[in-house]
Amino acid sequence: MTGRIRGGAPLTVGIDVGGTNIRASVVDADGEVLDTVTAPTPHSAKALDAALARTVRELRQRHDIAAVGLAVAGFVDAARARVRFAPHLPWEDAPVARILTAKLDLPVVLEHDANAAAWAEYRFGAAAGGHNAVLIAIGTGIGAALLVDGELYRGTHGIAPELGHLQVVPDGRPCPCGKRGCWERYCSGTALADTAIEMLATDPVTSTVLARDVIRDPGSLTGRRVADAAQDGDPLAVRVLADFARWLGLGLAFVSDIFDPDLVVIAGGVSTSSRLFLDEAREHYARSVTGAGHRPLARIRTTQLGEAAGMIGAAELARAALVTAEG
Repeated sequence: MTGRIRGGAPLTVGIDVGGTNIRASVVDADGEVLDTVTAPTPHSAKALDAALARTVRELRQRHDIAAVGLAVAGFVDAARARVRFAPHLPWEDAPVARILTAKLDLPVVLEHDANAAAWAEYRFGAAAGGHNAVLIAIGTGIGAALLVDGELYRGTHGIAPELGHLQVVPDGRPCPCGKRGCWERYCSGTALADTAIEMLATDPVTSTVLARDVIRDPGSLTGRRVADAAQDGDPLAVRVLADFARWLGLGLAFVSDIFDPDLVVIAGGVSTSSRLFLDEAREHYARSVTGAGHRPLARIRTTQLGEAAGMIGAAELARAALVTAEG
């Protein structure tokens, strides 16, 4: 088995617990991924606990593992021990850390997936050197994380920040959170598809490509499909990406008005298409922030670590907790 490295620093496992798949990686103290296993995500809490334990045991057959960190898309308590609620996972007020610690005889810590990604980018990626930084993870919705003076800010109850659910349009599009007009309903992969469908309803001949997709199967249109069409020069898709850029810039202006970061990292699946919208979003942000033209602006970067960021961050946080516990 591969043991400790870099002056005795322990190897840890970071796990991205997604609604479809579990991805677990062995990560060293330099943030390098050494080994990865994947498995489908079960639909019951008991089966999910067992599947997570199996993935760690598989990695332990090849590596000397000292601790485990879980990146969870949901509400994690302030002690990073319980999952209060996760919309795409079967846990509800579940003591996940205690259950897995008992199964594995290893220390286990939990973290919100956006926080884990932000920590990875701060330690090893695009947020390195940031003093006060924001990570905006744009995928199906918006996940977010705040770094204040180089420390993750989780809020009193471990829930902060839910930036994707800032209301930007009163009585706007309905959101699964129960509100209407949330930022993520206009600035996400889902929003790209919804905006395209709305534009097609008023001007269907602008894009025969996307119109054909919607006619064939209204539910088949995805943000990725819209981005690909924009890349190919489809006029309606280009308009959709311009609308997306406007909402991203406006949202970043709201965040800057509240938090005044020096650095913003754009992550998540939509970030892979950043060349289609990021420059325009920067312009909207620069014009919309309070005091425009009379204040420094945050640097806006895209992720360096990509989809591995959550696993790397969870592993690094588990390593930090282990070092703290050891004294």
